Amino acid sequence: MERSLGIKIATIVGVTLICIYGIIGIPKNRQELAENFEKNIKLGLDLKGGSQLVLQVQVQDAFKAEADQVIDRIKNELRSASIEYGSFDRNEPTSIETADKIEITAKGIPSAKAGDFRKIISDRFTDWNMTSTSGTDYKLTYKTTAALDLRKKTVGSAIHTIENRIDGLGLAEASVQQRGAAETEPEILIQMPGVDDPARIKQILQTAALLELYEVQDGPFASRDQMLGQFNGILPAGTKAVRGMGSQESWFLLKRTPVITGRDLRDSRAAQDQMNSGWVTTFVLSQDAAQRFGRFTEANINKRLAIVLDNQVRSAPTIQSKISDNGQITGAANQQDANDLALILRAGSLPASVVYLEERTVGPSLGADSIREGLMSGLVGLFAVIFVMLVYYKKSGINATVALILNAIILIAVLAYVGATLTLPGIAGVVLTIGMAVDSNVLIFERIREELREGKSVRTAIDAGFSRAFLTIIDTHVTAIVSSAFLFIFGTTNVKGFAVTLIIGLLANVFTAVFVSKVIFDWELSGNKKVTELSI
Repeated sequence: MERSLGIKIATIVGVTLICIYGIIGIPKNRQELAENFEKNIKLGLDLKGGSQLVLQVQVQDAFKAEADQVIDRIKNELRSASIEYGSFDRNEPTSIETADKIEITAKGIPSAKAGDFRKIISDRFTDWNMTSTSGTDYKLTYKTTAALDLRKKTVGSAIHTIENRIDGLGLAEASVQQRGAAETEPEILIQMPGVDDPARIKQILQTAALLELYEVQDGPFASRDQMLGQFNGILPAGTKAVRGMGSQESWFLLKRTPVITGRDLRDSRAAQDQMNSGWVTTFVLSQDAAQRFGRFTEANINKRLAIVLDNQVRSAPTIQSKISDNGQITGAANQQDANDLALILRAGSLPASVVYLEERTVGPSLGADSIREGLMSGLVGLFAVIFVMLVYYKKSGINATVALILNAIILIAVLAYVGATLTLPGIAGVVLTIGMAVDSNVLIFERIREELREGKSVRTAIDAGFSRAFLTIIDTHVTAIVSSAFLFIFGTTNVKGFAVTLIIGLLANVFTAVFVSKVIFDWELSGNKKVTELSI
C-alpha cells in the first residue's frame, strides 16, 4: 500500500473515531452509552417536549430611568456651577412605540445663566437636543441615534439577565434569543426543553429584582396621605415615599439616594435564619461597596435601613453595629422563595419590565411521537437508498453506503460538538442531506461508467470520473450552502434548525462523497494485482 493512501485511510479512521467520541464518548456499558448520547445530542422543543415563552421588553421603562438619571446629574451640575433652577420634570411614554418621545422639561433657569446652562448640556449631555421654550424654560429630547442605541442596549441587557437566571435554574438546554431581524426588536424567545410547567420560571423572569438599600427618615405610616399630613403636604427635600411590602398598607419616608444598589452585590445565597428558623436571602457586597457600607452603618447605628426590592420596602431593620460586607433580606415564605430571590439577585436586575406575549407547551408524548416518526422516516429513506445503490451499482454501491453512513455520523457529531439543538426541521435537513449525498455518488458513478464504456482502464476511468464530477459537485454544494446561509440569517428559529443541519451535512458530503469514496476505490485497486473489471 502506498504511503499517501495509508495517510488518507488513517485520516478517515481518525475523523470517524473523533466523531463517534463526540456522540457517545467512551461508555462502559449500554446504560452509559444511552446517557452519553442523550447528554451530547440536544433535542429541541418539538422533539423533547417543553415550554416556549415570548417576552416583550418594555423599553419605555429604560427611557424613563435614563431621563431620571439625567435629571439628577443635571441638578448636581447646576448646584456645582451655582446655577439656580425652578424645577425639572419629564413626560411619561406609555408604549414601546412612544419610548423615543421622552422629554425633559427644565423651568426657572435664570436668563443671566442661560449661556452656562447651554454649555453644561451641550458638553456633558451629548445624547440630548435642547430647545428653548421661553426665556427661562427649556426642553430636552433624546437624539435618534442615542435612542436606537438605548433600545439595543436594553434588549441586549435583558437577554443577558434572562440567560443568567435560566442558567441559575439549571436549564442547560434552554435557549434565549431575540425574536425578529432588527437588533432593536424588543421581543425575546425562550425555549425550555423538558419544562412542562413554566409558572415558577415566569415568576422569576418577570421579577425586575432592583435591590436598593436606603436610610429611613420616618415611618411606617398607615397611608401616603397620613405621611403627607405629617409634613404639611410636601415631602422634605431629598426624600421619597415608598410603599411597604405586605398585605397591610404601610409607607416609609426614605432618603432619595440609595446607599447600596444591586450592582454592588458580589454574591447572594439562601440561608436559614438562626433567630426564628425562617428562611432569608443573604448577600455579600463588592470590596468598594463594603467600605462605603461600613462607613455608613458605623455612622448610623440605632437608625433604620430600608431594604427595597422593586420599589417596595421589603424590611426596615435597625442598624445594631457596623456592617462591613454582608447583609440579609428577610420575609421569604420558604426555602424556594429565598433561593429564587438569591438567584435573581445574582443574575442582576432587568433594565426594564417584561410582559408575556405568548406561552406554548409541547407535551413529552408529542415530542416522543415526533422523534419516532422523524427517525423512522429517516431510516426508511436511508435503507431504501442503500438498497437501490447496492442493486444498481453492485459492489461499488458499498462505497456510496459507507459514504452515506459516515456523512450522517459527521453531521450528528458536529451538532454535538458545537452544542446545536436537533429539531424536527433539523431532521428534515438530515433527510435532504442524504438525498444530496446520493446525488453526488450517482454523479460520480455515472461519469465512471461513461469512461469505462469508452474503453478506458479501471484506474483511469475512476480518476477521470471523480475529476469530471468534482467541479459539478462543488458548484451545487456551494449554491446550496449559500442559500442555507441566507435561511439561517433571515429565517425563524425552526428554519434556522433546518439550515444548520443542511449546511453541516453538505460540508460533510463533500468530504465523504469526494474524498472517502475515492480512497475506498484506491484501496480496492492497491497492490500488485491488476484489476481489469469494475463492479459498478
